[in-house]
Amino acid sequence: MPTHTVELFRQAVDRAAALLRAGEVVALPTETVYGLAANALDPSAVERIFQVKGRPAHNPIIVHVSSVAMAQRCAVAWPETASKLAQAFWPGPLTLVLPRAAIIPDIVSAGGDTVGIRWPSHPFIQAVIRECGFPLAAPSANPSNQVSPTNAQHVLRTLGSRIPLVIDGGQSQVGIESTVLDLSVAPPRVLRPGMIHDEALSAVLDELAASGDTSEGSLRSPGMLPKHYSPKGRLVLLAWKDDADLLRQLAQHHIPAQACQIIAYEHIPSPEPLGRVAVIPHDAEAFARAIYAELHACDDSGASWIVVEQPPNSAEWQGIADRLTRAATRD
Repeated sequence: MPTHTVELFRQAVDRAAALLRAGEVVALPTETVYGLAANALDPSAVERIFQVKGRPAHNPIIVHVSSVAMAQRCAVAWPETASKLAQAFWPGPLTLVLPRAAIIPDIVSAGGDTVGIRWPSHPFIQAVIRECGFPLAAPSANPSNQVSPTNAQHVLRTLGSRIPLVIDGGQSQVGIESTVLDLSVAPPRVLRPGMIHDEALSAVLDELAASGDTSEGSLRSPGMLPKHYSPKGRLVLLAWKDDADLLRQLAQHHIPAQACQIIAYEHIPSPEPLGRVAVIPHDAEAFARAIYAELHACDDSGASWIVVEQPPNSAEWQGIADRLTRAATRD
């Protein structure tokens, strides 16, 4: 359903909310990526998300809310740190991990004792949550481990036959998944980097632990499996100085140049003899908005090899580097 007029927006909200109240799953736009949403308080509805995506049961799902008050109902405790972060970054692409309240089913947290909570900034999902009156569990609307969708067409191509409704809310403006920050430990720890990076978080927090999940047992965040966000073709990250250097590295990796699609932002190679060359901006925010769409284009063209120019080693590129590294991981 489209949403580009006031009337169409209202009709789409009503239809999505009706399906969600009935225990269905629907694909909704967020500012990060499109999400496959269900009533977060209904275990049967959440189970449908796992079935549609083919998602492993040990991978938790983020809960999306439309206010701080709703977020507080999803957690056992709400520390002052959570209030500071919410004031600084919500609505927006930051997920806070907190001890979960009893209303959050085990299936949402993959049996763990914490839950990831986010207040998204996209007006459509905000309106749907307000209309429903309950939070939404909403991982990315794609088959598990594949490239996340950043527009409605991506969702239709991969899940369109398996779900009753896909809402077209335009192109996602962040383009990669949210930063996940664990507040159940002290000091707080980034579990999944995103476009709200460590330097921005450190401006609000007194202390920030090194990134990564050091807890044992259940995962506290999605996006932590070694292989994730992967296109159908084999993805390789390379850094090259010029055309000759790129071709030399392709040969070293036994990658046939003519079967290779290149995604570059700084060192743009000549298209010959390569299969295809795509150029995306040399700016972290613009790169994030574009990268998943380029990977979907590679899938659509049947690319067997995808070479992406290695991103810079700086704070604003942390989330992008994380996604590309996981996408390049072999099974």
